[in-house]
Amino acid sequence: MEEIRRLGLREAYGEALVEVGKEREEVVVVVADLAGSTKAENFGKKFPDRFFNLGVAEEDAISTAAGLAASGKIVFLSTFAIFAITLGLGQIRQNICLCNLEVKLVLSHGGITVGEDGASHQALEDIAVMRALPNMKVIVPADYYQVKAVIKKLPEIKGPVYVRLSRPSFPVIYDQNLSFSLGQSQIHLIGKKRPEITLIGCGLMVHQALQAAKVLWKKHQFSSRVINLATIKPLDKRSIFYAAKNSRIIFTLEEHSVIGGLGEAVASILSQLDFRPKLKIIGISDQFGQSGKPNRLLDHYGLSVPKIVKAILAEI
Repeated sequence: MEEIRRLGLREAYGEALVEVGKEREEVVVVVADLAGSTKAENFGKKFPDRFFNLGVAEEDAISTAAGLAASGKIVFLSTFAIFAITLGLGQIRQNICLCNLEVKLVLSHGGITVGEDGASHQALEDIAVMRALPNMKVIVPADYYQVKAVIKKLPEIKGPVYVRLSRPSFPVIYDQNLSFSLGQSQIHLIGKKRPEITLIGCGLMVHQALQAAKVLWKKHQFSSRVINLATIKPLDKRSIFYAAKNSRIIFTLEEHSVIGGLGEAVASILSQLDFRPKLKIIGISDQFGQSGKPNRLLDHYGLSVPKIVKAILAEI
């Protein structure tokens, strides 16, 4: 059985944030009480004069971040994703996006794998909300090393950015040599034949896609192309176009609602083509989450490797 190494995305953020702070004196951090849970506290311990905890007041934290950015700072703002998009959406839209300010929203606890905290804390609509906002860029890293690469790159990306992190540790896919460019995907080929299908994932679903692709090759002799589409906005249109030309069917996988997320973003690109392969969106249907162990929730919502393989085989 393949041994899977896991590392925390939040831990990667906390470590990378300190590195960025050492390199860029204009970087400041704003949190809404959850400095420990988001690991932003690492920055606060190292640079207390550049760290602002606004307490349980998401609207104030986001507005303060906007004010700091308007005065020339590069602001990293952290809280849980669900609190930012439900309590602070007005401030994100009006104060940050409308003014196109240098605020990097690195929000934690995205997706169903929040687990036992249940529906009230599981952000399943955050990608849809953020990608709909003008000027906002949306990034969903796949593992510890991609988080580090993303965070180090953020000060160079102009305007507001949303980075979605998750509560549990993720399987490691890459290493410390990974670089990140906005809008550029990573492509993995699984199998020894020309790929017949393409699996497009983001976040944890990149690992799930890779594992499913290995099963498809080992047990069914289907070769697959797996695309890590970490940048949801702007999309890597070139990779999607190439996959469309060279695939019988494309599957998108997301730990998010099927409404407004990765799948619909890819569908919007495919709709521009004269030729269109079949597209199957695998994600969470129009419903809230529930309390439970992360792995059991993934299986319940059809996002475990066996359920993904079953869904793919049903189509091909």
